[in-house]
Amino acid sequence: MRVMPLLNPLALKWIVITHTTKRLITHSMPQPENLTPMMKQFYDLKAKNPDAILLFRCGDFYETYAKDAVTASQVLGITLTRRNNKGQTAATEMAGFPHHALDTYLPRLIRAGYRVAICDQLEDPKLAKKLVKRGITELVTPGVAMTDNVLNARENNFLAAVHFGQSAVGLSFLDISTGEFLVAEGTTEYIDKLLAGFAPKEVLVQHGLKGRYEGLYGSKNFIFELDDWAFTPQTAHERLTKHFQVRNLKGFGVDHLKDGVVAAGAILCYLEMTQHTQTSHITSLRRIEEDSYVRLDRFTTRNLELVQPMAEGGTSLLQVIDHTLTPMGARMLHRWLIFPLRSVSKIVARQDGVEHFFKHPDFRELCEMELPKIGDMERIVSRVAVGRVNPRELQQLRAALESTALLKYACAHADCAAIKQVSEELDALTPLRDTIKRTLCLDPPILVNKGGVIA
Repeated sequence: MRVMPLLNPLALKWIVITHTTKRLITHSMPQPENLTPMMKQFYDLKAKNPDAILLFRCGDFYETYAKDAVTASQVLGITLTRRNNKGQTAATEMAGFPHHALDTYLPRLIRAGYRVAICDQLEDPKLAKKLVKRGITELVTPGVAMTDNVLNARENNFLAAVHFGQSAVGLSFLDISTGEFLVAEGTTEYIDKLLAGFAPKEVLVQHGLKGRYEGLYGSKNFIFELDDWAFTPQTAHERLTKHFQVRNLKGFGVDHLKDGVVAAGAILCYLEMTQHTQTSHITSLRRIEEDSYVRLDRFTTRNLELVQPMAEGGTSLLQVIDHTLTPMGARMLHRWLIFPLRSVSKIVARQDGVEHFFKHPDFRELCEMELPKIGDMERIVSRVAVGRVNPRELQQLRAALESTALLKYACAHADCAAIKQVSEELDALTPLRDTIKRTLCLDPPILVNKGGVIA
């Protein structure tokens, strides 16, 4: 007699939920015998991500069908047509666009708040004997976008998770494009201020609590509900310790934030669900130090017009002072403005750094010349970690490291403590820079399959 392994309650619940969901989805679909093989393939893939718009690759086009086609035609302004299927009395709605226009249309769907599953052909149609094999290669949502055509270079793209605990509210933020992972917990008022300041593009909440979230924090954010098991201390501990390869979270200084840690664990569950499994660039979990900053609520931020003007055609404070030369600098300045320092010594150190630029024009001119060459090194490094960097971006990384070496040397010889501190934190990664320079062509193509990449 074979003994079956016991399932823990969480695993059993996940199986029940999954099978129930699939059963409901299947019942709402046309019967397989009434579909062509290709349309059956579409509905099978759609069943795996029922809440996402499925972009189905057919030759040189991405096509959408049924309700997805109606939504896509409205959001993208493309023509809605109908496709006649074998054995069906009613035709199926269809809308599509050329595959090379994906960079144009995908950002519009994401910014409209939709989740998008990209289904590609996994084999050469010319070599396929029967139906071309297809599969979902990427699931893009407002909070886990990685590509430049979706992201705003001058803003962080935060995914947030909110956990309603018994005595506090837990909150976690992750920008997967940079690897920044933050955690906090506190009263509903404190969480509201953090949500207003970080302005997440997507918020995760426990299933059934969307109404509670909207009642407390409004309905401006795109909200996605996760099943209960994703918001448990056990799940959070398992996911976080496994990801960071540690026994506990004491080294990060967040183990006392019980509800915040649960929220952080929910984010890792969501990354796995959306097939974002290459996350080696997420190297730490950092507590938001609430005592270090002045807490600005959403009404203060709006009325002072710190980031957005109140009147159409107006100008915000950020627009006036933002003359940063890199996307990384723009994101940092935005954060500084929303979270003003409380420490007098840190404020003075920042002022000393600014004064150094005025007193030393040669240093200022060097920075003005080299900083633009760095570009968005932070997001390029993240794309390296997830295996999505292209040859041209690697050459951009090399150029950025060359400029970093010059800036590190200049900062090290400055007569300002704040500027010298910057030098100590910079690493020019000379071996990596030399390897890229020696290995890659100076002006490689974006795609590897074009050839002409290796020197």
